[in-house]
Amino acid sequence: MTLLTVNAGSTSVKLALFELESSHCLSRVQVESHASNEDPRAVLDALKRSGSHAISAVAHRVVHGGNRFSRPTVLDTPAITAIEALAPLAPLHNSAALRWIKAARELWPEAPQVAAFDTTLFTALPRVAAEYALPAHLGTEIGVRRYGFHGLAHQAMLDAWCSLYPELERGGRVITLQLGGGCSVTAFDRGRPIDTSMGFSPLEGLVMATRSGDLDPAVIPYLQKTRGLSAEQTIRELNEHAGLAGVSGLSEDPSALLRHPSPQAQFAVELYCYRIRKFIGSYLAALGGCDGIVFGGGVGEHAPGVRSRALQNMEWAGIRIDPLFNDIADGGHAIISAAESSVKVHVVVVDEASALARAAVDLLGRFLEPSYAQELSA
Repeated sequence: MTLLTVNAGSTSVKLALFELESSHCLSRVQVESHASNEDPRAVLDALKRSGSHAISAVAHRVVHGGNRFSRPTVLDTPAITAIEALAPLAPLHNSAALRWIKAARELWPEAPQVAAFDTTLFTALPRVAAEYALPAHLGTEIGVRRYGFHGLAHQAMLDAWCSLYPELERGGRVITLQLGGGCSVTAFDRGRPIDTSMGFSPLEGLVMATRSGDLDPAVIPYLQKTRGLSAEQTIRELNEHAGLAGVSGLSEDPSALLRHPSPQAQFAVELYCYRIRKFIGSYLAALGGCDGIVFGGGVGEHAPGVRSRALQNMEWAGIRIDPLFNDIADGGHAIISAAESSVKVHVVVVDEASALARAAVDLLGRFLEPSYAQELSA
């Protein structure tokens, strides 16, 4: 039985194939391929016409699950309608995922389709981290709370960390950083997330490639008034034209900006790394110290300059990286902390595809077993 995973981001998608021998035996049979988000039907149709694998089920990453989805779900019409209703809260992501869901359902109408949500990991955040300082009628009663995102990526980083340090109870205290086009940081205490940087939407928190991160809420009506923008236009500006790209006026890639001589490019990276360092400091306070820090994502894996700047001057917290280890860590698992560092710092490859596949198998269970498929055909 072959399972297709669809990890739709804001601008591109990652596809992977897994063979399922039983509900307990799952193996990747095709390395992830990357494609544009512009024409999901064409990409999936080409995969189907290749005839190399008969797709038995499809697992989709969906960024925002809101209060409606606290666990993976089978994608039926009510579930899709609920995901559509959440699209305004994650405009760069949910709409893209819905296009891939529609195309996959049309091409494989008999195959079960499953959604796994980035918000699921954070449904059990402590109340003090999950709620805003709002009266109930403006907050929790209408679903305004901190949902958190990148849950699949942070869980994958935590799992990688736990495999490296099995002597620590459920990983001990660890801070994970998902740095890519979107950026977020999560604090775990023995396997439980106690705080995360993204909130009601994926716009909150760190400075990102094109997203602003944290802002004073009063900025939004001020921009609307002074620039004549609608609410929708303002949110679009903050999502698509802010962050590194907006501050630098040059690029959304921090590695490229590090190499650029202009003062504004250097300032953009400084702001980006300062916000990371500030969040790490606050999570050290929330955790009461930590055992490890884990970097993942395209920037986290491939930008040693970002990692070193983000952790500079943190020797007071027992965090010291080895410059040589950091410089050579590029696109693979590596330890980059110095021998004398009391906090271990690692770079890991984030395997969201395997997390998606496992979520689908755990949900569908025996429906994906070959023996059950034979029962159905008989």
